[in-house]
Amino acid sequence: MKTETTIQGLNAALASARLARKTIGFVPTMGNLHEGHLSLVREAKKLCDVVVVSIFVNPIQFGPNEDYDNYPRTLEADSHLLADVGCDLLFAPTVQQMYGDHVRKTSVVVSGITDLLCGQSRPGHFDGVATVVTKLFNIVQPNTAFFGQKDWQQLEVIRAMTRDLNLPLDIVGVPIARAEDGLALSSRNGYLTEQQRQQAPVIYQSLLAAKQSLQSGEDLSVVLQNIRDTLQQAGFEIDYVEAYTPHLQSVQQFNQDIMLFVAAKLGQPRLIDNLLVKYIPN
Repeated sequence: MKTETTIQGLNAALASARLARKTIGFVPTMGNLHEGHLSLVREAKKLCDVVVVSIFVNPIQFGPNEDYDNYPRTLEADSHLLADVGCDLLFAPTVQQMYGDHVRKTSVVVSGITDLLCGQSRPGHFDGVATVVTKLFNIVQPNTAFFGQKDWQQLEVIRAMTRDLNLPLDIVGVPIARAEDGLALSSRNGYLTEQQRQQAPVIYQSLLAAKQSLQSGEDLSVVLQNIRDTLQQAGFEIDYVEAYTPHLQSVQQFNQDIMLFVAAKLGQPRLIDNLLVKYIPN
């Protein structure tokens, strides 16, 4: 696996693949990799000739109360993990390489769906995500990019941006990677104490119970309140428990396929999860 830290180096490393019209798969990350990230790389390996992974801790998606400086940077360990799963090229640029010394005058803003869910408690976050991902798409020029479904709102933002800007690539959402007890894999899980780690799977358990209740005819508002009650009793501080369509349109009742979304803090770590609930008419 090659590692490049400059845009010029990346272009040189990809020149022969582009000339040979090989398909390029791309997995953008902020590093501190875990099995969830690696599942994206494996999916990219299946579908593409060459796989590029970026590791870049993007400063413009961090809010004023979010600790950009202390975000875990584990490049050496990440490099070994990527090499083991067959990544072909690691792109690890500096902030200066990505944004230069000039004042940035351009942002990519996806309206509407960025105001919901995580967008309410993290204003400006998705503008930073959309902007850096657009830049990375322009730099790497992939045929296909891969994102995890755990960050469903982010995935929908990227899909909308790609469609609206006519960016010439496909977006693939990869199912959530989970621990054996159902907890969605996340870099934040490393901050959980041993006791918190034992409590954390309650999020997924509550989502599964909600799915069963909905498909048994329970009212949506009652089901959402049951999730909130379950999480509060387990010691979670709830950010949101909401239901939307898969494309993040509002819903009032369970009369179509819906997504259940949860974000909650367990101590300091903020955990998110979601679950698709299929509507099966009687």
